[in-house]
Amino acid sequence: MPKFYAHRRLGFLAAFTGLIASAGLLNGPAASAALPTPVSAATARTYLASLTVATEDRTGYDRDLFPHWITQSGTCNTRETILKRDGTNVVTDSSCAATSGSWYSPYDGATWSASSDVDIDHLVPLAEAWDSGADSWTTSRRQSFANDLTRPQLLAVTDNVNQSKGDQDPATWMPSRSAYRCTYVRAWVQVKYYYDLSVDSAEKSALQGYLANC
Repeated sequence: MPKFYAHRRLGFLAAFTGLIASAGLLNGPAASAALPTPVSAATARTYLASLTVATEDRTGYDRDLFPHWITQSGTCNTRETILKRDGTNVVTDSSCAATSGSWYSPYDGATWSASSDVDIDHLVPLAEAWDSGADSWTTSRRQSFANDLTRPQLLAVTDNVNQSKGDQDPATWMPSRSAYRCTYVRAWVQVKYYYDLSVDSAEKSALQGYLANC
């Protein structure tokens, strides 16, 4: 191949590779964690302004009141469905259990190669939902909330990060990756708005602060 054409070809390949990289296609983290895209910050601010502000009822919560990890398709339950959605190169066995793959946790930036190192976070925790209105729901509605694949409510994240979050709201806990905080609060407000859940005053103030910077 003449040198001139070789240089042109190499230049084209370099430019093409750069284009792909800039689009995030060569970066695992950018291609992982397929949380349904939350509403815009402007819409989230509008939603937040309409939410009822109320003191939370911190009594009576029981996780079993929210039937979770129900069958979604075939042998796959909600957890397994999210693991496949949010992972890269996920391989499953006949019972839909993930046997290999990798998972990028947008909360802390860690990548895991074992599904046992990953939890499926309820972005708005079940206990938080109970405290802000779900205590009056039917079991069927609580089941829908706990297994919602449509709203930005379920996400594969590092297990101990999810456990440290517990049932905290954005007034007391936020992802350590500041780059993800805008996505997180937009999703939080969208879920609360869709399910007509209240916010307490500290929670609303925190959300307003984060959304102002989105």
